[in-house]
Amino acid sequence: MLVGASACGGVGSDKASGDDAKASGKPGASTSPSPTTPAGPPMLLETITPQTGTTVGVAMPISVIFTNPVAAKARATVEKHMKVSASQAVAGAWHWMGDKRADWRPKTYWPSGTTVKIDADMKGVSNGNGRYGVHGYTHTFKIGDDVRADVSVTGHTMKVTRDGAPVRTLSINAGSAEYPTWDGTMAVIDKQEKVHMTSCSVGISCDKGSPNYYDLTLPWDIHLTQSGTYVHYSTGDPNPGSGSARGSHGCVHLSLADAKWFYGQVKQGDPITITGSPRGKAPADNGYADFNLGWDQWLAGSASGEGTTAAL
Repeated sequence: MLVGASACGGVGSDKASGDDAKASGKPGASTSPSPTTPAGPPMLLETITPQTGTTVGVAMPISVIFTNPVAAKARATVEKHMKVSASQAVAGAWHWMGDKRADWRPKTYWPSGTTVKIDADMKGVSNGNGRYGVHGYTHTFKIGDDVRADVSVTGHTMKVTRDGAPVRTLSINAGSAEYPTWDGTMAVIDKQEKVHMTSCSVGISCDKGSPNYYDLTLPWDIHLTQSGTYVHYSTGDPNPGSGSARGSHGCVHLSLADAKWFYGQVKQGDPITITGSPRGKAPADNGYADFNLGWDQWLAGSASGEGTTAAL
């Protein structure tokens, strides 16, 4: 999972980082570069997401985080050594979120039922900054049912669909004028039955006397952004909907029963799309908001351009 502040909205970092599923693969023997290139310290991958063996949603990117910066001049070569294969052909591309994170996403959502494999053969590959890969990494995962949720901030509703068919429409409250919710499509980062949320952790208020201060442990939490956006139940807003319209500090509130039900429906990588908020779209690297970039924007951050998955 991406590690971030456990609270709603606020002014926490929009940057993704952290410990989202340690890269698998056994350390192998070092591969010496060509005789004219001296071996440097190792280039390692900090994480690869999704974890191998998992089932994820149709908006889930492959996200690779390096322990050290990868120079722009080396990125095309690095991309070519991160081979993406699938059981049915899918067009997609890599995109660099800064110099340590590269995501591969399909041009449109993954087809349900697709098996996907990432082979990151980094042995002998340079990061352009004097480091060379010594490990190979392989993750295989599957795309599950096409579960989506569409949130209307102004309509106070969340419409849940599965494989294109409507399932339920739930009543919600979203962010307030002071603390608006992020707009756009965010793939679920992870989910937890309980999360400790504090206003201080995201810079809203550390003053216990402030009306915006909170320090709560809340249930049925669906994690949407690195900066602290969740879909969950809030004790301060137990009956959300257009009748109460209390607003939040940036999260999407459900009733207790609806939050528990929704928790059971969604998985990592399912797209949650929020519309009607004045805040604008979440940055692509604020969690897994990759689909908030148009395809031309996505390709502008790729060193090798659009490609098609290899056969699996």
